[in-house]
Formats: sequence, structure tokens, C-alpha cells
Amino acid sequence: MHKLSTVIITLNEEKRIRQTLESVKWCDEIIVVDSGSTDKTLEICKEYSNCKVYSQVFLGFGPQKKFAVGKASHDWILAIDADEVVTDALKDEICGILSLPVIADTGFYIPITHIFMKRVFNHGAESKQPHLRFFNKQYGNFNTLKLHEGVEINGSQSYLKNEILHYSYTDIYHYFQKFNDYSETYKNEAGKNGKKTGKLMPVFRLPLDFFKQYFVRGNFMNGYPGFVWSIYSAFYIFVKYTKLYESNLKK
Repeated sequence: MHKLSTVIITLNEEKRIRQTLESVKWCDEIIVVDSGSTDKTLEICKEYSNCKVYSQVFLGFGPQKKFAVGKASHDWILAIDADEVVTDALKDEICGILSLPVIADTGFYIPITHIFMKRVFNHGAESKQPHLRFFNKQYGNFNTLKLHEGVEINGSQSYLKNEILHYSYTDIYHYFQKFNDYSETYKNEAGKNGKKTGKLMPVFRLPLDFFKQYFVRGNFMNGYPGFVWSIYSAFYIFVKYTKLYESNLKK
């Protein structure tokens, strides 16, 4: 059976890391790369005998995850976030692949389902969205994008059927903490690349983005949490472009 390393990056995840680690404790190795947690995250990680913890100043999401893959002992990698849970069905599916004498594909897309305000989003773009998370590191790795990173790999890829559950935010307060961090990262990276925006573009996009999220992408079928998510998602786009506009004024 091929051996598997799971890689996770962390920062102050004591509220969620245990359920994540419990869902992957069957793996041969768990690599945790922490960027300076001051809570009990590392203490919890050290409870798991197959978990190896490394410290690294945060490099951006892509470089940080690439660093984590570099610490893995095994070729096959399962990359998950500290707020994600591997379902039992997905575990069985992955173990079935690892038990094959030869694995023809170099990577596998895993469907990821969003959970927000304790609601599983069974409809819309946040339901079973495929991401390349299970791969052979001999054929690829994460790119160096600091935000919206992804795995770039050579060879054939397939899609798995079973899902990862994404518990993205502990509450609304936590949502807006990440909201501000992500919009700041976008502003800084876009500014470095010379990107600009006018003041009217974010204004016109706001209602259009809400319409797309709520009606076109089907979040109206996810109940009240789907409505809230659609408003916040549209507002996020408005804020990140407004921040970029403001930063251009300062130059």
C-alpha cells in the first residue's frame, strides 16, 4: 500500500484543529506547519503520535503549503486546511486508491462542501466544488500565489466522488477577521502587479455580484445562511476593489 502524508498549515486553530486531525489520524504521517500560534494549537497537534510540527513565518498561502509538502516523507500528499474534515467515505475512497499496485493518475480532485452558520451548503457553487488536493509530489506541488493558491501538476488527473467538509468560519466575527485579511492581501498583491480600478466599478458590481451569488449560483436554496453568504460575498468584492482604489490614491 502506498504511504500517505497529510499536510496542514495552521495559525491559532485550537477551536477546529482537533476535528481536522481526528479525520486524518489514519494517515501514515501528518505534517503541520505553524506560523506562530499563541493558543493551544500546537499542544493539540502533539497529542497525535504521527503528527510532525514545523514552525515557519507565514510566506503566503501557496508558498506556505509548498513548504509543508517539502517536509513530507512520502510521495502521496493529501492537502487539507485546518478548518476541513475528511469524511469517512472519502477516507475509504483514498485508501482504495493507495492499495492499488500502480496508481495511473498523478492527482485527484476532491469535492469540497462549504458549511456556514451551521448549514451544509448542498446547493450552489460552494457545494462539492472540486479542488486538486490528493496528488503525487513527484509530479507537482502548490504554486507560489499568496492568495487563491492551487496545485500545479503534470500527468493525468481524476475526480473523486466523496467530499471534504469545509467549516470555514467559527462565527460571523471570525468571518470578518478573515475578510479583512484576504482583502488586504488582494490589495497588496494587485498593487504590486500594477492593477488599478475606478471608483464606480465596485459600486456597479455590488448588486450584480449579489444577484449572481444568490440566484445564478443557487444560494437561495441554502436558506437564510445562503442569503447571508451571498450578501457577504458581494460585499467582499466591493471592499477589496475599494481598498485597491484607495491605495492607488495614496501613490
